[in-house]
Amino acid sequence: MAQILVVDDDASVRGFTARALTLDGHTVDEADDGDLALEQIAERAGAYDLVLSDIRMPAMDGIAMARNAVKDFPDLRILLMTGYAEQRERAADVNKIVIDVVSKPFTLADIRGAVNEALAA
Repeated sequence: MAQILVVDDDASVRGFTARALTLDGHTVDEADDGDLALEQIAERAGAYDLVLSDIRMPAMDGIAMARNAVKDFPDLRILLMTGYAEQRERAADVNKIVIDVVSKPFTLADIRGAVNEALAA
């Protein structure tokens, strides 16, 4: 299965998502902000099969994290998620480095499906 990094400042969303993906057999690491995610990506030398990140976070948002991560690891697969329509529109300019944007709130089936599609891409 895949090695996935889940990044979200909301502990309940992060935990729900991590548990769901773990139940699917994936190995999941977690970070609560984009700057911490970048550190984890660098520590693993970009060895994640997928980074699943919220867009809106306090220190570094998911879009900035994605832009920075692909500078050093251009093959890194990134899937963003957001509950804000304007954030989804903001993500349109990074569509070359981001696989898709998942709308929140999502169901267990929604996030599992999005992750499976991203991993297959």
